Amino acid sequence: MKPVIHVLTGPTAVGKTEWAMRWAEVHAAEIVSCDSLLFYRGMDIGTAKPSIAERARMPHHIIDICDVTEPASVTQYVSFAKSAVEDIRARGRPVLVVGGSGFYLKSFFAPVADAVSVPAELRAEVARLTLGEALEKLRSLNPTGLGSLDQANPRRVTRALERCLASGRPLAELADEFARQPTPFADWTISLTRLECGPMDLEERITARVAAMLRAGLVDEVKRLRAAGLERNPSAARAIGYREVLAMLDGKLAEHDLAATIAQDTRALVKKQRTWFRTQLPEHRVIPVATLRDAATLFG
Repeated sequence: MKPVIHVLTGPTAVGKTEWAMRWAEVHAAEIVSCDSLLFYRGMDIGTAKPSIAERARMPHHIIDICDVTEPASVTQYVSFAKSAVEDIRARGRPVLVVGGSGFYLKSFFAPVADAVSVPAELRAEVARLTLGEALEKLRSLNPTGLGSLDQANPRRVTRALERCLASGRPLAELADEFARQPTPFADWTISLTRLECGPMDLEERITARVAAMLRAGLVDEVKRLRAAGLERNPSAARAIGYREVLAMLDGKLAEHDLAATIAQDTRALVKKQRTWFRTQLPEHRVIPVATLRDAATLFG
């Protein structure tokens, strides 16, 4: 039988950390983070990173592995995650993956990156093109069409053009090859549970979470991270909680609107997460948090 990776996901603020800790303690498991922001040292309050005390209770992996200026990729994540789960297995302990970062989460069920390597010079050359110029060039390389590519999304168009130019092959051929790749965790059985919460309960959780972050010193955290180069990493600087504080510090957002704006943006994220979970994840167990009484029942 294949070894098992237990995966616990759900929208922001649903209570994943709390229930993960309970399950891990019951089963003497180790926790592997699947949150793209927990990589970064110093991004603690705004990410609701498990505390030092929580990490002392149960071993956690893939947390605090990068400086805030270092961009991270799904390829790096897969490498770190595979190493972590193999190490945990070697110790004879259960593996619990926890998080809601969609692209990273998907790596447990499907291939997420192909073998096309894009040279830095080519990437810089493509970056100088306008969206219209990039689309024109991309269409010339794909005479049969661009398939389901979102042609209004500059990032997706740019990445598609880079891959076509670097490989010398059309998108349809690249997509077909990509679909035939084995998943990174093909040698494991994945047991997936998603926590859910009613709209009123989740609204209360989000409001309380934002208030707690601000009381804990989120503004000062962002000031320290800005001084350390946060804005050199656009993905980190655009994270909810951080981008709103940066806007406030720059005079683009009134201080009295900060909490409400972070909460509003968090609700928008939750809506996107729920859509992604419904459309991108394989069949899985869904548990309303309000019905949970015993962490041992999370995975049946």
